[in-house]
Amino acid sequence: MDCKYFGECGACRVYENGYEFQLNQKLELNKERFLSFYSDEISVFKSPESHYRSRSEFKVWHPKSTSSHPLTAHEEEELHYAMNHIDKKGVVLVDECPQVNIYIAQLMPKLLQTIRDEKIGFKLFGADFLSSSSAEIVVSLLYHRKLDEAWQEVATKISKQLGIYIIGRSRKQKLIIGQDFVTESLSVNNNTYKFNHIENSFTQPNSRVNEQMMLWAIKNFSNLDGDLLELYCGAGNFTIPFADIFDKVLATEISKSSINAAKDNMCLNGVQNIEFVRMSVEDFVEALDGIREFTRMKEIDINSYNIKSVFVDPPRSGMDEASCKFVSRYENILYISCNPETLLRDLELLTKTHTVVDMALFDQFPYTNHVEMGAKLVKNV
Repeated sequence: MDCKYFGECGACRVYENGYEFQLNQKLELNKERFLSFYSDEISVFKSPESHYRSRSEFKVWHPKSTSSHPLTAHEEEELHYAMNHIDKKGVVLVDECPQVNIYIAQLMPKLLQTIRDEKIGFKLFGADFLSSSSAEIVVSLLYHRKLDEAWQEVATKISKQLGIYIIGRSRKQKLIIGQDFVTESLSVNNNTYKFNHIENSFTQPNSRVNEQMMLWAIKNFSNLDGDLLELYCGAGNFTIPFADIFDKVLATEISKSSINAAKDNMCLNGVQNIEFVRMSVEDFVEALDGIREFTRMKEIDINSYNIKSVFVDPPRSGMDEASCKFVSRYENILYISCNPETLLRDLELLTKTHTVVDMALFDQFPYTNHVEMGAKLVKNV
């Protein structure tokens, strides 16, 4: 990827010697990191080298006024996209970004010019983009002022003109022009899965690597009997494909909006063998062990499940000790981590009862030090 802001923009921090070099650096680092648990080859799943992000956030920068030089109306509309500087001192004004997918990249200059022309840039401080692989786009415009009917009229005009959905956000205000989601289609094993990705909620940012993560997970769960328990299921990104290979799936997630999205995605794909429950892992363990009764579990017949495998995709903090001990009850554990450091910590506990039999590296975030890791563990005989 060529970018004229390399070395200035903080979005990319590893940019010298090209993509393959930085990817190999990540691989060698994690081979060494996990050597005490796994010494075989780590599978590597590459990202496209450019235009890989379907979700991105930009500051919107205005010329600064002073007491001696207040901004004119023209200057107030002279807006720029901006990113934090790599040294965290100030910002870098940008007019393009080769990270974002091609549809966002094409939209960015058109949108900014239209905002200038239509004069709705007053107190606009951010623009967040969410795109599908079929060019559906939601743009969230973030303001330090209340939005009125006049703003809605202009935003509706821009929405139609550019063929996008627009969300206007300010304090305690969310105005939706069109809809607040895009529908993404992901292809895995010749199957196509559809997901409603909702504005301002978590979705995997790199669709092509996400497909590879799903494929790796499905491959590692193939030919297993019994039912599946999934913790931290989010909006069902992995849950929906897992429903094709297990008799039943029980999935938990603490976020209300994510659970609602997961249920919608289940219907979108015509899946019927998943039960979702909105609970933290800690509460779910207590419910499963009969320590406490929860209203949210009253409709679930836990005794009807024959759970032999568990899938976890926790936040960057990883799992706590109690959660690690809980998942250690099951024969097969598949763990996808967005933080190799907490995965390493959790493997210290999980390998007391299990052995790591496969590992993978997913390069979701090229040109950064971030990487996602996958680990499959099987219970010791």
